[in-house]
Amino acid sequence: MRRPYELASSIERIKVCDPEGKRISIGKNFSKENQAKYIQYGALPYRIGKTCSLEFLLITTGQTKQWMIPKGWPVKGLKPAKSAAREAYEEAGIRGAISAKPIGAFSYDKRLEENGFTVPCEVRVFAMSVRRQLKSWPEAYERDSRWFEPINALSALKDEGLRDLIAVFVERTTGRPCR
Repeated sequence: MRRPYELASSIERIKVCDPEGKRISIGKNFSKENQAKYIQYGALPYRIGKTCSLEFLLITTGQTKQWMIPKGWPVKGLKPAKSAAREAYEEAGIRGAISAKPIGAFSYDKRLEENGFTVPCEVRVFAMSVRRQLKSWPEAYERDSRWFEPINALSALKDEGLRDLIAVFVERTTGRPCR
């Protein structure tokens, strides 16, 4: 799978490509004012727990081990919701029903493993009602996963945009505020 970035001839110049390989931009050390946002798709995995309350599955990130939702680059040939569902399987080992349209989005700076640069990303999030959690999956040994009640999920997450998105989802789903 083609990554949405690759190094150009100079370490100070970055060639950024979309997943189909078309050039998006070339620039000198991305500046905050001039940055395009790269799109990723994520799943917000949820279930109704044993106590009949809403729960969210969070996973740790690959690099910083912070709590996050499954997310990743678009997959060529898949619609956005299916890309999000694939990430949920690969990163968290879950299967379920995913919403056809995003429930919201948040932004963050993605650190690229290959060169340490960061690129601004917008993650479009799809709600995923989890039906099955597998015992093994592609990234099982790279990440931790845990079910959280809404208030605990908000406390565990560092990203304010994702916290806001979850709080709104909880309020719309349960009719009660989450903060």
